[in-house]
Amino acid sequence: MQPNYATTVFDPDDTHSPAVARRLDFVDYEAEVPVHTHRKGQLIIALYGAVTCRAENEIWIVPPHCAVWIPGGTPHSASATWNAHLNYLFIEPGAAALPNRCCTLAISPLVRELVDRLTREQVDYPPDSHAARLTRVTLDELVTMPQQNFSLPVSAHAKIRAMADKLVSHPEDRSTFKAWAKRLALSERSLARLMLRETGLTFGRWRQQLHLIIALQALASGESVQNVATKLGYESVNAFITMFRKTMGSTPAHYFSERKTP
Repeated sequence: MQPNYATTVFDPDDTHSPAVARRLDFVDYEAEVPVHTHRKGQLIIALYGAVTCRAENEIWIVPPHCAVWIPGGTPHSASATWNAHLNYLFIEPGAAALPNRCCTLAISPLVRELVDRLTREQVDYPPDSHAARLTRVTLDELVTMPQQNFSLPVSAHAKIRAMADKLVSHPEDRSTFKAWAKRLALSERSLARLMLRETGLTFGRWRQQLHLIIALQALASGESVQNVATKLGYESVNAFITMFRKTMGSTPAHYFSERKTP
């Protein structure tokens, strides 16, 4: 029996409409969407739960009320939490002045509702139709949305990739920078230079960003703060909450209470 992948349900490149929207509830599909590409750019909006995308040697997290933008022609894959409810907006190249690189966007309630409304429209609509006018307003609003830092650079360099794969699989690993340099057969100075060159981040900042991405996805799927703190190897819940508050500006409970959806 073939897996019920979300990518097999709808081909956005079958239409040349400026933009088309679709709702996907991942409880109905495989949580892992393999690497694929399409002509249209893709905006993934998380209404509930969370989705993680891999593209351009980076990992992108989409927590509730945010979106990731993937330009057309960019190979990407995705994995969603079991409870993820997502809206996809596929945009024809040149239809909106969106970035030519992947990025995470904050999404206003207006844009979220407009995209949700467009999920109920037909794929092919006349250029003078109500759906076409809704699409133009949606795209005009979308280009004003600010970018957010919910990505983790993962270099193609063999040593950085090996470390990244290990820490993604075992985020509780709290090995020191010195220990990692020894594992990778590098001096601390060489590893520090390599990290900055390949990711633009120090090791400490990179690991903190990894922990933030894992925490956002786990909390969005309903895991408790206690479980997430343990999963990430924190000595106490308070230490984890302090990291989260410094990075996100609020505690996990407050952050997600502001983003609850029915």
